[in-house]
Amino acid sequence: MSDLSAFPITQKWPAAHPDRIQLYSLPTPNGVKVSIMLEETGLPYEAHLVSFQTNDQLTPEFVSLNPNNKIPAIIDPAGPGGKPLPLFESGAILVYLAEKTGKFLPTDPVQRYTTLQWLMFQMGGVGPMFGQLGFFHKFAGKDIEDKRPRDRYLAETRRLLGVLDKHLAGRQWIMGDDYTIADMATLPWVRSLMQVYEAADLVGISDFPEVLRVLEVFLARPAVQAGLNQPPRS
Repeated sequence: MSDLSAFPITQKWPAAHPDRIQLYSLPTPNGVKVSIMLEETGLPYEAHLVSFQTNDQLTPEFVSLNPNNKIPAIIDPAGPGGKPLPLFESGAILVYLAEKTGKFLPTDPVQRYTTLQWLMFQMGGVGPMFGQLGFFHKFAGKDIEDKRPRDRYLAETRRLLGVLDKHLAGRQWIMGDDYTIADMATLPWVRSLMQVYEAADLVGISDFPEVLRVLEVFLARPAVQAGLNQPPRS
């Protein structure tokens, strides 16, 4: 039996199964990257809901694990050297889980770094830009009369979608035939752009048929369907 009592976060979210990876998250585009990866790899995990409605992410217990107070974060009780590993930042967690399992990240150096390149494309571009567009189109920013902020992020979102669409032409996945963490990181953001932010018409999503093609295949995967609902909101 693993002992996770040294981690203050377990005081607020007790581990019923301390021998499993502990996931602290919310089914947002960033959060589901990790739950999808966990489902795809088959690693046993226990999901804990970090509710933004009650500002769980700002509590001392959560900040003790992630001082940047963002989801997702994990504790792997069987980390390197058999010791528990706390980890935050979704991209870092994806790389760690890929290396832990030997799945979804190529071992060939060229393919590996190319996959990481596209992971960084999501982390540095797709996530921040799509998220800002969502804020100004769907959430509080929609009440701002000056539409220049929204239009700035709209233009950048369309540009990024164009980059991705061009790259996906003739490819099954971002890395060609191989499904990788780059897909798990990027495609939930496209889904949220359409379903959560309700911005499909705004961005002209039909202008990006390759993105839509790959998104459809992605969403049909059983592990993706399971991961999109972890942890459950209710």
